[in-house]
Amino acid sequence: MGVLTNLKACGVEDILVTATDNLNGFTHTIRSVFPESQTQICVVHQIRNACKYVVRKDRKEFSADMKHIYTAPTKQAAEAALGNFAGKIGKQIFLCYCILAE
Repeated sequence: MGVLTNLKACGVEDILVTATDNLNGFTHTIRSVFPESQTQICVVHQIRNACKYVVRKDRKEFSADMKHIYTAPTKQAAEAALGNFAGKIGKQIFLCYCILAE
């Protein structure tokens, strides 16, 4: 909060976009000083947080699949990569469900 208020005191009128690691309260703090600011979570931190829910042996493949999405050159390419990723994950979830149902 101190850093942000110092920025404002130095003449910064607004911050358009901030990228954070989703630290608790950080988004709220930014908006309290710069209410019009848009906040997004850093891609690296999003993937790191998502990897917590992926089996260790699959994490490298998971991260590589995610990279195809966030580095896509166009929106259409990103949507196609997301569709491929969802299909792959959907099959894994379906297989886990079938094993657990038995």
